[in-house]
Amino acid sequence: MQYLLMFNSPVSDLERKPEDPDSADYWESWRLYMKEIYAAGVVKSGNALASPFSGTTIRLRDGKRQVHDGPFADTKELLGGYLVIEVPSLDEAMHWASKSPSSLVGSTEIRPLADVSKVVG
Repeated sequence: MQYLLMFNSPVSDLERKPEDPDSADYWESWRLYMKEIYAAGVVKSGNALASPFSGTTIRLRDGKRQVHDGPFADTKELLGGYLVIEVPSLDEAMHWASKSPSSLVGSTEIRPLADVSKVVG
């Protein structure tokens, strides 16, 4: 089964720069996590995301497009990256999510991937 792990972190963590000496422990925790999960062979794809403030949100209302810059959410945590993993069970996905550095200060959401072949036929 494939699952999407979404890494949600406080804005202060998402603004950390790798070259900042005060952020060395933060980046090392991510490096170790990624090394371990990739070595386990469960990662199918994934990536870090650019700053949440570089995003654009589109909504259609009454036939008109509304464009909003940046994240359009009232939350203290924002999506910083994701992985698609393939593991035998939700329990295994929870195992990997609980090891994520984002779970210590934010959250890691797990979502099973849908079988779109049933939708698009």
